Amino acid sequence: MKVWKYGDSINTDMLFPGKYTYTCATPEEIRPHLLEDLDPTFSNNVNRGDLLLVGDNFGCGSSREQPVLGLRDVGIKAIIGRSFARIFYRASINQGLILIECPEAVEAYREGAEVELNVEEGLIRIDKEEFDFPKLPDQILAIRDAGGLLNYTRMKLKEGSP
Repeated sequence: MKVWKYGDSINTDMLFPGKYTYTCATPEEIRPHLLEDLDPTFSNNVNRGDLLLVGDNFGCGSSREQPVLGLRDVGIKAIIGRSFARIFYRASINQGLILIECPEAVEAYREGAEVELNVEEGLIRIDKEEFDFPKLPDQILAIRDAGGLLNYTRMKLKEGSP
């Protein structure tokens, strides 16, 4: 697992350039442009299970789904940040991408440190130091496991439950 660390106020244009908003919709179309203006190496080197550690106000800017869809579909396990823009936070829940606010973990991370994340237990380990975060509600984890809110809702409707 690789850890990708970025700073404060990374906006949606840095995550996915606005010029592609109306021409890229599928994961295959989105992937080559993920973070291309922030980190041109990202899309070719990201792997399933990688983590992002980010600063304050991650995902600020315009509301669009491509950054969240792209990060989810390349297999980002979670984004651990100091804080997130609310609209990005909600879009991430809708798409099943896990966001964790844990400023202490972001500050503690140094390049090359070993990072372990247990989303279900609310625990981040960086080398030997542990950081707790509030356990995510079961429903958020179920949305993640279903691949997003739409799939989760379809599954619940088939089960006959609200």
